[in-house]
Amino acid sequence: MPKVIIKLEHDISTDEIYPGRFMATVLPTETPQFAFFDRTEFNAQLKAKAFPAGSIIVGGENFGCGSSREQACSTLKGHEVAVVAKSISRIFLQNSINLGLQVVICPGIEASEGDELEITADHVVNHTTGKTFEQVKLPAARKGIMDAGGLISYTRARLVAKHT
Repeated sequence: MPKVIIKLEHDISTDEIYPGRFMATVLPTETPQFAFFDRTEFNAQLKAKAFPAGSIIVGGENFGCGSSREQACSTLKGHEVAVVAKSISRIFLQNSINLGLQVVICPGIEASEGDELEITADHVVNHTTGKTFEQVKLPAARKGIMDAGGLISYTRARLVAKHT
């Protein structure tokens, strides 16, 4: 079962997720090394692959605020993590959908580092505390794009299906 690898406060900006001083590096294969670079211990754990794919970052309100840089999403996708936050900034949410980063808006989420979370179609279940929290459902088209791995994968699959 996926575990919470870090619990963050409100207003985590894209600059904290992917610092602007690294904008010369924009390839999705290279951006993950700079994820949360200024949180040195967490960055080192990410780079050491200390967390299994599917691990969860829990955020407060307005996660991903600030700059519209999509590298903030690609750096997290490169670590194969999911984000569960009380709210997600509009641009970060759209970038996440376009790149296929799993994000869940869950206004009531209560979780601590190490808690085991299950993300269902409608809820987030904290198996450590026994509490269940309702999530804000994305429109079907947006969810379909995210689940397909992003806009490019989604479009490719639709084109292939259309021509078969």
